[in-house]
Amino acid sequence: MQIAIGALIGNGRSWEDSIDYVIEAEKLGVASIWTGEAWGFDALTPLAYIASKTSKIKLGTSIIQIGSRTPGNLLMSSLALQSMSDGRFALGLGASGPQVMEGFHGINFKNPVRRTRELIEILRIGFSGERLQYEGHEYTLPRKGGEGKSIRTSAPIRDIPIYIAALGPANLELTGELADGWIGGSFMPETAEIFLEKIRTGAKKSGRSINDIDLQIPVSVEFSDDVEEISKRHAMGYGFEFGAMGSKNSNFYKNAYSRQGFAEILEEVQNLWIEGNRDAARDLVPVELALKSNLIGTDDMIRERLKLYKKVGINTLKVGLAGSDKNEKLETLNRLMSLVHELD
Repeated sequence: MQIAIGALIGNGRSWEDSIDYVIEAEKLGVASIWTGEAWGFDALTPLAYIASKTSKIKLGTSIIQIGSRTPGNLLMSSLALQSMSDGRFALGLGASGPQVMEGFHGINFKNPVRRTRELIEILRIGFSGERLQYEGHEYTLPRKGGEGKSIRTSAPIRDIPIYIAALGPANLELTGELADGWIGGSFMPETAEIFLEKIRTGAKKSGRSINDIDLQIPVSVEFSDDVEEISKRHAMGYGFEFGAMGSKNSNFYKNAYSRQGFAEILEEVQNLWIEGNRDAARDLVPVELALKSNLIGTDDMIRERLKLYKKVGINTLKVGLAGSDKNEKLETLNRLMSLVHELD
């Protein structure tokens, strides 16, 4: 099993501290580092800086918001990063949600799964060195009726792994069919088949196996003997996710956990949040959900959870580390890596 981390970017942190953190994590055996984007910093620019300061650790986006860039722009940026990093870059894509895409980018959020498919198909054409000529529902290159011509990139051609962030059934099948990796979430090993069955179905469509796909799951990591305190605190942290990260009708995180047996109580959590009763919403999130979705508790508890993730076939855990600064986070990471090595 591989361990990945997210970059420490923003929130008053210096870029020097961010790089020190990556370099030390690389020494501890971390396989990859990933950057994301919402409505602050973008995901690609920081990776270029990290690429210039590292030599071995793999670099990925988790995620680039689909629709925030044209296919041609994303092709250029991806090839540039793959060249700068000497082949260490992986492109992670995700649909985001209507609040961000329509509110921040001014892009219609309709048909996100189809848009994902078409974007990947265009990128694969570009990565192969062929001219960008494509006719789809969401993208047509070159545009009809204009003066544009189909153009092939002038950049050096490099193969670039593509990951899809997917929670819904249709997107999970698309991941199995087209992607090199899955960026999961809202995941509990006990109910893994709710996700993995769909990925297998998609993989079969393209003559592949799920074993051909890197399965990556994000988890929080915190060691403590006070299991009651940390599990309750982590559970309450999900209140914002179920209440505010999406609309009443489009909350992918709530929907994913609802398929795993939490539908009724999460409907109540969301309603309380929308009504403005946010403390009650946070308090209602089940502790079980937090314990099964993360690596929190004693060493023995975390060791057993790691075994469960490995048993169901998860290849990579992207860990969010407890700690108020980079040194404390690295201490948590070092402790976790010792447990991971026991599995090998």
